Amino acid sequence: MITPVLPTYARIDLQFERGEGCWLVTTDGRRFLDFTAGIAVNVLGHANPYLAAALSEQATKLWHVSNLFRIPGAEKLAARMTAATFADTMFFTNSGAEALECAIKMARRYQYVSGHPEKNRIITFEGAFHGRTLATIAAGGNPKYLEGFGPDLPGFDQVPFGDLDAARAAVTSETAAILVEPVQGEGGVRVPPAGFLAGLRQLCDENGLLLVLDEVQSGVGRTGRLFAHEWTGITPDIMSVAKGIGGGFPMGACLATEEAAKGMTVGTHGSTYGGNPLAMAVGNAVLDVVLEDGFLDRVNRVAGRFQQRLAELRDSHPAVIAELRGQGLLLGIKAAVPAPELIAALREEGMLVPGAAENVIRLLPPLTVSEEEVAIAADKIEAACRRIEARLAADPVKGAAE
Repeated sequence: MITPVLPTYARIDLQFERGEGCWLVTTDGRRFLDFTAGIAVNVLGHANPYLAAALSEQATKLWHVSNLFRIPGAEKLAARMTAATFADTMFFTNSGAEALECAIKMARRYQYVSGHPEKNRIITFEGAFHGRTLATIAAGGNPKYLEGFGPDLPGFDQVPFGDLDAARAAVTSETAAILVEPVQGEGGVRVPPAGFLAGLRQLCDENGLLLVLDEVQSGVGRTGRLFAHEWTGITPDIMSVAKGIGGGFPMGACLATEEAAKGMTVGTHGSTYGGNPLAMAVGNAVLDVVLEDGFLDRVNRVAGRFQQRLAELRDSHPAVIAELRGQGLLLGIKAAVPAPELIAALREEGMLVPGAAENVIRLLPPLTVSEEEVAIAADKIEAACRRIEARLAADPVKGAAE
């Protein structure tokens, strides 16, 4: 018999009553160190008092009016975000998938109004994850997510991630844009080789294409810069963000240059809830904190300490930790054992982490995590490694098979 909640998730049997910064507390009183953070969402931690105050204050005034009218909070947030980034304009959504849908439409529309309606295909990359709508699963190209939802939405040409030559070879007279994550999160916390994003930028410039970045997971301070592409010195034409931008409140956005957005005129796109006063109050509060002097410096300092300790653990426990990946506080451990086993062992130690492709677990703490808390996390990872090593020693045949 089907459950009242559609059973599309393999849910872990934990129920949480409250959160405190980097910690979650279950209904039966157990405390877990949360290095999932809603999958890179709760950038300022659970029950952040500054965000709670902003939301509560707005909730007593106005929740929703629709985009038939001006929304001062949206105008304020858009002005601040465009001042802090490459963008000239932005469209507010409720999720990352919606932000990517907007970006895809914008890229195609740009070529259409520029006199190139035949340019409607977008180059994407193997291992990408752009969302769960029909367009975004087609862009991602993962057979697991496409199965049973055919016919696949046309218009996407996939090439290997990090392969600039393959991207160049994929450009045709029908190519409109290139869509890429600066760091693949769901795809296994994969950082592209040096020069890859710069090469894509040059490729777009040489062929009249738009460079579209998916910074849904890597953005809003996650890698130690406001957005991950800033480390490379390049700028995109369009960028989709979500997750951290709302600090836990459902919110996304599509940012663009004036040129890239020139086709998005009145009536070409819309959203009932996008840019609502509640989301905008929280989004402005998140930006208050993330743009505060010293905040990103502290993220980089804590991330550096954590990465150093993880490197020590990799050297000490090669039977469990095969490889370290990532940037800033978007980190991954490629496991030498089945990743679900490591995730379960960490849960036994009171630590929560999500998985990813390529047998990787992700480490995605709130950006407010302290040096003491990353030290606790490292201790829990070491304890989990020892727990697994003891099991392997007790059953060497199983360990050899794995």
